Amino acid sequence: MPGLYGYVSATKWVTDIEITRFDKVTAYWTDRGWGALGPIKTAARIDTPRSGSSVTAGKTVFAGVAWDQHTGIEAVEVQVDEGKWMPATLSEEYSKDTWRQWMIELDLPAGQHAIRARATNSAGELQTNKTADTVPDGATGYPKISVTAN
Repeated sequence: MPGLYGYVSATKWVTDIEITRFDKVTAYWTDRGWGALGPIKTAARIDTPRSGSSVTAGKTVFAGVAWDQHTGIEAVEVQVDEGKWMPATLSEEYSKDTWRQWMIELDLPAGQHAIRARATNSAGELQTNKTADTVPDGATGYPKISVTAN
């Protein structure tokens, strides 16, 4: 089901069906501390290069995906070493419910660098920078990787 995490909408795991009301029964994972609704939040992910990688000093391509189900992605920005945020190039949007690829070419001097990304959805809402764990209802925060340019 678009817009919900797998544990909420995992119909491929159905072994039996009980007809009831949402407000009368708690789900297996809800009893274990997970959120009942599990809406997917605006987020970006850095896929390449991998954190801890060595890259050639100079121009290096960084890429990933961003998502915000039912709203879509308007922009992705990337930051190097706490510097200014730079706009990434986005792929075509196929649907507001699909991940959107992004890429940016960065000119890195030799040394170790911290790279972060953030997404803005089509309603103009920026991904939260507050870091939270997956439990209870989905991880938040800007993804961060480190690379060494040689």
